[in-house]
Amino acid sequence: MSFIVEWNGLKFVFGGDTYPNKWYAEHAKDADLAIHECFITVPDMIDKFQFTPQSALAVGTQIHTAPEAFGKMMSIIKPRMAVAYHFFNDFDTSASINDRIRATYDGPLSLSVDYMVWNITKDDIRVRMAKVDEDVWPPPATEKPQLPDPSLRIPYSDMIAGGRYDMKAVIQPTYDEVNKKYGLEEKQE
Repeated sequence: MSFIVEWNGLKFVFGGDTYPNKWYAEHAKDADLAIHECFITVPDMIDKFQFTPQSALAVGTQIHTAPEAFGKMMSIIKPRMAVAYHFFNDFDTSASINDRIRATYDGPLSLSVDYMVWNITKDDIRVRMAKVDEDVWPPPATEKPQLPDPSLRIPYSDMIAGGRYDMKAVIQPTYDEVNKKYGLEEKQE
């Protein structure tokens, strides 16, 4: 799954958890910010996760995007900023990931971490870290909450609905608790 947002002459492309594909290469061409998965290196999968070499090769190159393949994709699309994600960006993994990307790509690169921010204008891209307090609850809503309107609900496709596990027995105590506390008679669907 990938998506593109184009706004005010700028182009943002996000590629999901995937291996390199022709559609991403075609549609991400010349993006300002191109984000694509880049998995941990095959040798690190073997050393750190005790994968067999065969499993590491299959997972690291056929199911996910190897760093070398990430670099090649970015060389094809030529973004103003390439962003690699979906790997353990740690002191003992990032250097090998970076080196393998750089074997096939020499453009602007971010090895993403949580709270990384890209400020993008037509003239510049600044990479910085957001300053956050992870221990703060969100503020209360500024408007009175509204009841959901069941007529506006879009039904799940048959495929999605057909894959749902029956969790009614597990969830029923939550319905009972909320109904009792708030004087409701809500029923599970």
